[in-house]
Amino acid sequence: MKDNLVANGKIRFFAWASLVSQILIVVTGGAVRLTGSGLGCPTWPECQPGSLTTVPELGIHGFIEFANRLLTFLLLIIALLTFIFILRSKGPKKGLVWTSFALGLGIIAQAVIGGITVLTGLNSWIVGSHFVVSVVLISIATILLWYAYGAKSVSVKGITKLVTLLLLPLGLLTILIGVVVTGAGPHAGDADTPRNGLDIELMSHLHSYPAYVTLGLVVLQIFLLYRNKSSVISSALLLATLLAQAIVGIAQTRLGLPIELVGIHMLGASVLASLITWQLLTRGIWFAKK
Repeated sequence: MKDNLVANGKIRFFAWASLVSQILIVVTGGAVRLTGSGLGCPTWPECQPGSLTTVPELGIHGFIEFANRLLTFLLLIIALLTFIFILRSKGPKKGLVWTSFALGLGIIAQAVIGGITVLTGLNSWIVGSHFVVSVVLISIATILLWYAYGAKSVSVKGITKLVTLLLLPLGLLTILIGVVVTGAGPHAGDADTPRNGLDIELMSHLHSYPAYVTLGLVVLQIFLLYRNKSSVISSALLLATLLAQAIVGIAQTRLGLPIELVGIHMLGASVLASLITWQLLTRGIWFAKK
């Protein structure tokens, strides 16, 4: 019994490490772009021709980009250790094996996409796909965490189920339009990188509409759950994050997109991806026990 408790504690540790590191690399990747360091290492897989690591001639931009590449190896080590520990541990492994394995594959795919991003001169659409894949990996890491805590859920029905289910497409639409907004904005990762040519003001408005609908749905969800005497803690956390995102989004637009607020907004988007996934899991909509 004690061994099982220790094993469960270690699995939860690895699951948390996976989720936090997946969110962290979004933030550091954002820092690379926001500081204009996207081509700090001008080639891939080498940092510059003849050197796998950054060199003094590449300056601070080379250091920032190379540090982000090193973080990818840390994520891969965490995923590998998680997968190995789960395989070797005793007891139920349902959901733990495929999620930890998928994270490892996803990290490798991200490294390749990152390389393509550099080799194409930071094409805005490929940069955007880099972030979208990160959102998927954050969702998988959240599923891993859910399984690590016993895959517990309380099924909802009727209008509450519909409202919860709608969070996924609306959240995904908000993120995807946000990626397009980023591609139209000034923070390209390098001064010479072209943008996607779309009207950033128009795209920003289109980005906000599904976000506000999502906000309204979460308020409605909380009301319905409270009326049915169900826990609203995770929904309240999702609501607080959405409100913070709205405030940061409005502020960054009116202040001319300062890099600090843009970075915070990226962090918020990553957390939202995890929280929405958690909603679908704990409300019995995704991977619910039959």
